[in-house]
Amino acid sequence: MRRRLKLGMVGGGQGAFIGAVHRMAARLDDRYDLVAGALSSNPDKAAASAAQAGIAPERSYRDWRDMARREGELRRTAQGGIDVVAIVTPNHLHAPVVRAFLAEGIHVICDKPLTVSLSEALALEALASQTGVVCMLTHTYTGYPMVRHARELVSQGAIGELRLLQVEYSQDWWAGGPALTGEGAWREDPSIAGPAGTLGDVGIHAYQLAAYVCGVEPAQIAAELHTFGPGRVLDDHVQVMMRYANGARGTLWASQVATGCENALTLRIYGSKAQLRFEQEEPNVLWLTPQGGAAQRLTRGRVQSEAASRATRIPAGHPEGYIEAFAQLYRDAADRIEGNEDGVAVLPDFRDGVSGHRFIQAVLESHRGNSAWVALETVRPAD
Repeated sequence: MRRRLKLGMVGGGQGAFIGAVHRMAARLDDRYDLVAGALSSNPDKAAASAAQAGIAPERSYRDWRDMARREGELRRTAQGGIDVVAIVTPNHLHAPVVRAFLAEGIHVICDKPLTVSLSEALALEALASQTGVVCMLTHTYTGYPMVRHARELVSQGAIGELRLLQVEYSQDWWAGGPALTGEGAWREDPSIAGPAGTLGDVGIHAYQLAAYVCGVEPAQIAAELHTFGPGRVLDDHVQVMMRYANGARGTLWASQVATGCENALTLRIYGSKAQLRFEQEEPNVLWLTPQGGAAQRLTRGRVQSEAASRATRIPAGHPEGYIEAFAQLYRDAADRIEGNEDGVAVLPDFRDGVSGHRFIQAVLESHRGNSAWVALETVRPAD
């Protein structure tokens, strides 16, 4: 019988949306048991959250530093500490929390963005490569079967040579004028969220999805950031032009003030032979349109590819969605931790984190230069 991995969590206590999502994803395939956590910086809330999540009082910690030390000690005894930690804190804590658990040899599943700066991301990537532990970054949308099928089609040459790429991620939850309050208020604070708002929240999801499916990143970008919300410090809208080494062209648009949009992440890829289109709000469908031919509606559960089949749990016609995609990343991470690499897709890891921060910094540099073109290979840490 396959053992369940012992999971710990930092952040994600009561009232935190993403913490609950991580816990649901970890449970879905029976690969993890949540046994420890430092779920809030507020001691009372941490204890209440742990009790609600079924964590024993002695494994509920007031401080993530204490948790890392104690769980590391338990790992070195017959009692056994956690195998892996999920980090779902605000952005500014990602780097120090990751470092603490890597020092104890504990595998890491970290919410994106990896850090708040390129320099921190580079340092974490280097550290992770030295430890040899599994480090996964939760770019959720790479867990969808039809995203993985699209990646396979591109790699097999089904669309021909890449010519045009359009990716957009539009939401409207930040369209209101008042400042954020409660659990999400940190998103408007650069000292916690980092230098990017919408760009760092959903813009890098769009960027990573395009790179994941196409297998290439742009060589140059030109970008503009904008803030529509009154009194808002960080961007709530970003638009980027992209140039690729083979001559292809692309655009990226991300906005959280796009009135009437819920979670509209859309990827369109145009090659010399065919077009692919994926819409996150209809995740069980991928459209393939050959040049001069009829559009083909490909559906999860019917496509014949190893990548899609591995990420499919239920028969065709039964919808799978966001939680299942999130759970797929957890399942693949568990297989990688246990040394079972058969069929494991390319998982988003700390290299994706570095790539995302290089893109963020390039966008910031381009914006400051009145949308000047910036070569990504020339981007260096600014701090």
